[in-house]
Amino acid sequence: MFSKGQIYFAVIFFILFASAVFVAYRKDRKLHKKYYGGVLWVLLAFISFFLAMVAIKFFLGY
Repeated sequence: MFSKGQIYFAVIFFILFASAVFVAYRKDRKLHKKYYGGVLWVLLAFISFFLAMVAIKFFLGY
């Protein structure tokens, strides 16, 4: 399976990588709000479309 060294490396790597992503996101927060303000509506439209397709498939019995 995995050695202890590999497991330690994976845990430390995950913690450092997640921290770096979090710091980078915090630095770019104003830009995200400026350029990606309407993304939530696109996500809601995509989820609604997907649920409509599942409902059609379920009710028509395909």
